[in-house]
Amino acid sequence: MRLALLSAGLLLSTSVLAADTSPEQQAWLDGLAGKFDLPIAELNEALAQASYQQSIIDAMTRPAEAKPWHQYRPIFLTEKRLQQGVAFMQQHQELLASAEQQLQIPAEIITAIIGVETFYGANMGSHKVLDALYTLGFHYPPRGEFFRSEFGHYLELAKEQGWPLDEPKGSYAGAMGMGQFISSSYRHYAVDFDSDGERNLFKVDDAIGSVANYFYEHKWQPGEDIAYPAKVTNTEAAEALLNPALALNHSWAELVAAGVVLEKELNADTPVKLIRLDGAEGPEYWVVRHNFYVITRYNHSPLYAMAVYQLSEQLKQAYEQSL
Repeated sequence: MRLALLSAGLLLSTSVLAADTSPEQQAWLDGLAGKFDLPIAELNEALAQASYQQSIIDAMTRPAEAKPWHQYRPIFLTEKRLQQGVAFMQQHQELLASAEQQLQIPAEIITAIIGVETFYGANMGSHKVLDALYTLGFHYPPRGEFFRSEFGHYLELAKEQGWPLDEPKGSYAGAMGMGQFISSSYRHYAVDFDSDGERNLFKVDDAIGSVANYFYEHKWQPGEDIAYPAKVTNTEAAEALLNPALALNHSWAELVAAGVVLEKELNADTPVKLIRLDGAEGPEYWVVRHNFYVITRYNHSPLYAMAVYQLSEQLKQAYEQSL
């Protein structure tokens, strides 16, 4: 009976059969086996448990980050998210204070990340992580190599955590927990913040500590500003400084020479970057600094980083007013 059920399951998943016969997929499996020291039999067993999900491909091809800023911002900057964030900060005041003391990451930044990612843990995703990583790793060529690597990391992570492969759920991209860590980030940056012997990012204690640790490991600069709204007096010169790369690529002196104006005074050699967002009433120009770049290490999108920054500023002000 068990053999019959297994045979039926394999017949229902043509992608699994393809994994057994395709030279390309066999090469992928061989590469994963070598990279992660995983037996081929273990990889095949994982594939046999995974299911292709077209909904995951559909979600990957229409991410929120593809929207213009004036449509993206209202998704995350809402009164409900602000009020729930203040309540989160009040409820977890001691945990956030401990993370801030130990790792020097502001409570409002930690809270904003968890708020943007999962609405403070209310929506941690409904897709099986195994299915998401299998679908994207083996059926989404634009980022197949990345997600195959995450598939390998997930198999290792599941062993480390003692998880059944097909139980954990997360986002369509395979991110997990309150802070939505992908498998490689979970393995590298997650911490046992409550010292109970496990790293569980589905719990608030470890989620707060791990988000803070992620920013700490990416060299967050305590006390440094994140971004400033800017005015441009020479549009042509300023536009010439725009660059799709996320890294800081200019000094403040260079931006001044191009007609960029801030209310804040900066040293001439301060590393900065000029970004332009598509606002409802036209272009919005911002000058961003190192900590903005650090936020983009969490999600490689300036829209995401700006949403986190602006929500954190709202949270800080509203929380202080609530005291």
